Amino acid sequence: MEEAAAPERKRPRDGDVGPSTAAAAAAASGEAQYVYLPIADALKAPGARVCLFAAVSEIGAAVRSRGTDFTLTLRIVDHSRASAISVTFFADNTALLPCVRSSGDVISLHNVVITMHHGEFFVTYNKRFSSFALFEGKVSTGCIPYQHSMKYHGSKHDSEFLTHLRMWLVYNPPGLKDLELQLRSIKSDSTFDLVCKVLDVHEASNGVWILYVWDGTDTPVTEFPTLDNESVSPPPLHLEGAPLPREVLCTLPCVGSVLRVFSNRFFKEMLHLQKGIYWARFCNMTCKQQFGMWKGILLPSSRVRLLSNEDGSVADRLKLFDSRIATQIHRQPMASLPNASDIADVEYERAGYTTLMESLTHGEVTHKFKTLVRVVAAYPRGASHLCSLLAGNCCLRLTLEDPTARIHAYIHKDDGAKFFGGFLTAEAVIRKMNKLLGIPEDTEEGAPSNRNPPWIWCCLKSYRLDKNDPWGSRRYRIFGTEIRD
Repeated sequence: MEEAAAPERKRPRDGDVGPSTAAAAAAASGEAQYVYLPIADALKAPGARVCLFAAVSEIGAAVRSRGTDFTLTLRIVDHSRASAISVTFFADNTALLPCVRSSGDVISLHNVVITMHHGEFFVTYNKRFSSFALFEGKVSTGCIPYQHSMKYHGSKHDSEFLTHLRMWLVYNPPGLKDLELQLRSIKSDSTFDLVCKVLDVHEASNGVWILYVWDGTDTPVTEFPTLDNESVSPPPLHLEGAPLPREVLCTLPCVGSVLRVFSNRFFKEMLHLQKGIYWARFCNMTCKQQFGMWKGILLPSSRVRLLSNEDGSVADRLKLFDSRIATQIHRQPMASLPNASDIADVEYERAGYTTLMESLTHGEVTHKFKTLVRVVAAYPRGASHLCSLLAGNCCLRLTLEDPTARIHAYIHKDDGAKFFGGFLTAEAVIRKMNKLLGIPEDTEEGAPSNRNPPWIWCCLKSYRLDKNDPWGSRRYRIFGTEIRD
């Protein structure tokens, strides 16, 4: 038996999606009629079965309902109403639920019911008599659905409704693209949307959830305050306190920043994001700088939308990343381009570039490489200690960072004179150290001063302290590097 159709409109209004002759032509040919109402008109008939053609603006997560079904919520929008409306689907298993490839795709809904709950309208999909079909939202694509339910039966006039809606979407894409940022353009203390791949999720000991997200770009460089006690309290290596287990660390990308996003609450999408395969849009989130590192924060008003790899925003980011890793120079820190600082000479001029994350995840404990980093801290850095280093009586620990990681690296006592370019006066050594740390030469007395360390080429090698615990005792040493005047 054919599905019930919504009452036919007597007269189309200006701006309605679809041609006015579609229903009449269908009736004349004896085909099943599906009269698609604008969402605004459908809301005037609560409790009635209606048919809709709309764009998907938000994609929810499939979860088990309180009963035996699985449920999924989408939000849809069309020309007739400024705000989106939720559509709730129920099915015996997740394979029967809509699998929307991208926000902005089009959904055709037959025999769904308009309901109201706490003063808000919803669209309810009944698995016994409702049906759906999903189409790509791009104008250039065909009119064959990429997914449809078993009960769905379209008509030849559906293509005309689909074309009209796609044309409307060209000028009215769903979402707020002006608020959608990449990691390379995040800002402190402002709210924005962020589209990222969620690489890992775990719950900290204090009950806070930490999401590790990535989009292939680098977070902006940060400035550091010049503090008198910096040599006593260097910045930490990790926002989350303890380092990630090596088996987790080795799953992270080696190019592009991994942002830590903190949430004080659990949300249902977390179950899907823990799988490490989903992209998501974090809506209305914020960021701040802490210890010179970027920290993402989900607010009480933040929302998370799951995205597929075929979503337009996801495809753009993957395409950008593919072009980035295609050449050695574009793999370097974005902030260091077009040229890094020339204050350091290295022995391995012809060696290729390696990120810190590439070394941290290297298959062997010992690793020798050339990298491009900033020196964000030094310990100790007093004049007397630096002179002792030149004399071969102590070693120096530098904290190095690039967009992928932050590590400690040591200058051993027999490399001190080589690193600073000879046996220099205390004033000359301090001047070189300040240059490395980005401390301005001339600052007014009493004025707060920030420092912005330059990017320098550096040769590093890793080694172990304990053969019984090679990874736990792994350390880094600077070699073959000299700081110029």
